[in-house]
Amino acid sequence: MKQVVQNYKSGELAVLDVPVPGCKPGGVLVRSAYSLISTGTELMKVSEAGMSMLGKARSRPDQVAKVMQSVATNGVPATYRKVMGKLDSYTPLGYSLCGVVEQVGAGIDDVKVGDLVACAGNEHALHAELNWVPKNLYAPVPDGLAPRHAAFGTVGSIAMQGVRQGEPQLGEVALVIGLGLIGQLVVQLLTAAGVRVVGADPDPTRCELAERLGAAACGDPASAAVEAAVAELTDGHGVDQVFLAAGGGSNQPVELAARLARDRGRVVDIGKCRLDLPWNAYYEKELDVRFSRSYGPGRYDPSYELEGRDYPIGYVRWTERRNLACFLDLLARGSVDVEPLVSHLADFDDAVETYRRLKDGELKAVAVLFRYPEQTEEAGEPEAPAVAVPAVPRGTRASAPARSAKTPVRLAFVGAGNYATSMLLPHLAQREGVELSTVVTTTALSAANAQRKFGFANATTDLDAVLGDKSVDAVFVVTRHSSHAELTRQALLAGKTVFVEKPLALTEDELAGVLAAVEESGNDRLQVGFNRRFAPLLQEAKERFGARTGPANLRYLVNAGKLQHGSWYLQQGAEGSRFAGEGGHFIDTASWLLDADPVSVYATAAPGNEDLQVVLRYPDGSTATVSYVTTGAPGFPKETLDLVADGKVLRLDDFVRASVHGRKKWVSSRLPKARDKGQNAELAAFIKAVRTGGPMPVPLESLVATTAATLAVQAGLAGGVPVTLARTP
Repeated sequence: MKQVVQNYKSGELAVLDVPVPGCKPGGVLVRSAYSLISTGTELMKVSEAGMSMLGKARSRPDQVAKVMQSVATNGVPATYRKVMGKLDSYTPLGYSLCGVVEQVGAGIDDVKVGDLVACAGNEHALHAELNWVPKNLYAPVPDGLAPRHAAFGTVGSIAMQGVRQGEPQLGEVALVIGLGLIGQLVVQLLTAAGVRVVGADPDPTRCELAERLGAAACGDPASAAVEAAVAELTDGHGVDQVFLAAGGGSNQPVELAARLARDRGRVVDIGKCRLDLPWNAYYEKELDVRFSRSYGPGRYDPSYELEGRDYPIGYVRWTERRNLACFLDLLARGSVDVEPLVSHLADFDDAVETYRRLKDGELKAVAVLFRYPEQTEEAGEPEAPAVAVPAVPRGTRASAPARSAKTPVRLAFVGAGNYATSMLLPHLAQREGVELSTVVTTTALSAANAQRKFGFANATTDLDAVLGDKSVDAVFVVTRHSSHAELTRQALLAGKTVFVEKPLALTEDELAGVLAAVEESGNDRLQVGFNRRFAPLLQEAKERFGARTGPANLRYLVNAGKLQHGSWYLQQGAEGSRFAGEGGHFIDTASWLLDADPVSVYATAAPGNEDLQVVLRYPDGSTATVSYVTTGAPGFPKETLDLVADGKVLRLDDFVRASVHGRKKWVSSRLPKARDKGQNAELAAFIKAVRTGGPMPVPLESLVATTAATLAVQAGLAGGVPVTLARTP
């Protein structure tokens, strides 16, 4: 299929051929009929992409702050790779469309194949021929409403949420500053609600359009016409609400709002404009400044947008989806008319030229629609349901046939997210004797990006095609945590050597399913991405520490920090707890240093189960305490470790420096460039095992023991007592 994309580093716009997205549970696959260009938000993004790196930094100081924090935590080289990887990637455009349901995912019962729906979301309602849209980001189109009009649903919801924040009453007077697409819709919504409207915009054609659509008067904000109209309509008291629907760097809209609002009036910010509030003016009138958050309640809440959890109507009357449905209803009943806003209708294949004309000012438009051609190709078959396999012990294939030194090891990647593209693929793309065969994703654009940047021969959304490809030697599973066990199970049954990023499983049943696949296939060729045991600095420190004769005490402090709002790690219902996702790293490192697997786990937590203390006991009496905290100082190192035994101490400082204190003291030189946490060495060991057919880098027993210990943490938190890790036959 085709999709409009932009490279934020170079500014390049393209209509790219990308794989068809998969139809996941909890949503529908929609074939686009019309999609709307937001001439404000999207053109701002297009313009930013054309700036220099300094210009980009100045326009997004919030992102600069995140980069500086990443430098403090991960070092300059890793941060540079991460930032440049994001910049030099194709990103999607679009967030408002109307289309026809082509496939219905599991759990969806309110629409069927062939239904017309309006869709929202800058990750789901893209300028693309096909989009997967979760339940709370689409709404059925009422009978009789034209698809091109329904494509305005998202921007209509944005305008509607702004109006709701102003709490207009019948007979009041409002001022709308900025008469672009959103401003024009705000004018109509206010008029439909019985509010008299004054508009302000320097463009006379937009002022004329707003008056035709219901505004009482409009004019240039720099002229006296707007103030005169406000004075006449309000008897000199000022407007009840001001809606800031303008963009740009001028502070004029904020100052005009203060001047023309009545005492204790409301000022609602809908657009993205400068907000240097003149203190005296806002203080003396005690103005109520409010912000309107996009489409409404539910926006930026992953549990609402991605997991389909609705808010009870008794507590939240107007959510994103209800706003969308309400706006479609107003369109269908003729209370709002969007046809006069359509300045240009472009064929989807002409998208790049259309954006160029808009950016250069050659095309003056309030709203531009892309019209999609009818398609006949199949959208792809839904994924086969998982098959329950009884839990069994283990398989028998601990080795594989060796490959010729001249024959490349062919790898497939399932998933191409941030970790895969910043920590794994850069090491593999340049490795001699490795061929990147196929990348598989459910999001079409990420597959295309990975193919372009790392040289994959193929990009697809069809997992079965990869598992059935006998030329693929090994499969990397680098997806979200909830899918690791099932994808690993399928790859093992297909006879592939598997590298799965941690965690291997989120439940005991998932772990049993993986082992059942091992038994059924006889395929033991499995590696979990526990990379820290491969870190050169830690390996040298362990060697210098030497063998132990008595039990050891190990302390591992993980200064994990707070997650950013919206991170999928917060989706604990679907993806497991944060510790379940990454705690295996630290348990594996401790077990490797102590040369044993734990026999019991005790876990306790601070309120909210975010700050954890995990105590692991080992057969020889050794203990390891993992302190996993989110409330530490952001500038403190992420990982510090101390191992004490036999009159010796091993110290690791965040994979930057290590030391061993005993009869002789050894201190490593500080790493000059970056923290090496072992990914490259781990991948080298894995590729060697695939090529030679020799044993896997980490025994399967150790991988299972670490996974079981990680799962036992949650059980320990629930029970408040130590959990024994009993070995079963």
